[in-house]
Amino acid sequence: MIDILISKKYKKSFKKKDKYIQRKAIERIKLFMEDQFNTLLDNHKLHGELGDERSFNVTGNYRITFYNIDENTVIFTDIGTHPELYG
Repeated sequence: MIDILISKKYKKSFKKKDKYIQRKAIERIKLFMEDQFNTLLDNHKLHGELGDERSFNVTGNYRITFYNIDENTVIFTDIGTHPELYG
């Protein structure tokens, strides 16, 4: 089982999302906890300024960004649309 820590930025962004996105995020987080590399998540390394982080899909346009502290612990850093996170 993986331990997930939550940044202040993630908490703030999550609270601003509508209930549908919040529900989908919780569903995907549960899936992430079972298998970080499930194909539905499209877990992938980021580039550029966010090169130390990874992201996975919540919906077609929403992503959760995170980084690994160690093999069993990650920190969620943000949640948002592709343009909100990377643009």
